Amino acid sequence: MPDGGGSPVRRSSLRQQIADALRDEVLTGRLEAGRHFTVKEIAETYGVSATPVREALVDLAAQGLLEVEQHRGFRVRLITADDFRSLSEARAFVVEAAFRFMAEHGMGEVPADALASVRRRAEEAARAARTGVLDILIGCDLRFWRELAAISGNPHICEFLDRLRVQTWIYAVPHLRAVPDLAGVCWADHVALVDAVAARDTATARRLTLDYHAHTRALVEKVAPVHP
Repeated sequence: MPDGGGSPVRRSSLRQQIADALRDEVLTGRLEAGRHFTVKEIAETYGVSATPVREALVDLAAQGLLEVEQHRGFRVRLITADDFRSLSEARAFVVEAAFRFMAEHGMGEVPADALASVRRRAEEAARAARTGVLDILIGCDLRFWRELAAISGNPHICEFLDRLRVQTWIYAVPHLRAVPDLAGVCWADHVALVDAVAARDTATARRLTLDYHAHTRALVEKVAPVHP
């Protein structure tokens, strides 16, 4: 959480703006796991009333990022190694089911503007992975997968997978920060995946997506073993 007060938040969409700002703080590790805070603290930090803050915190709790502490406020959820393993397995399960569906019914048409947008996201994410600047990579990677999943047209699957990715990033970030140089360490085949989607090559898209999951899990387990 920003020390000494955050930047004033615009009065429109306060609930979403506060939720987004705090999610970024949690994702980057600046608001660390186990940190306690109250609605009053956040409201004073951002210079807003308690109501949108409470709503934003409840939203983040529903997304599994915060825990509600009766009579104490909120606490940043501690995501454990076991949680990370379960999240990874759940994500792989849903993705496999999605690709089985596509193999049977086809990938469908992808609007040219949507494909162009997700390709830009892919280039940004791949560049961030190659340079290894973690704070930039987190946002680029999440935006890429968010837009790519949106092409499927199923908002419920998109939201579920995004929630899993956010939580796995939260677990991974403090461990990845301990790596002296992340340049070229994280998965960077985002553009190849977009090429496969553009070509309606379901098999290659599936292989690359599963490779992303396997690469990410292996990397995180290397720096923070899931099994004691």
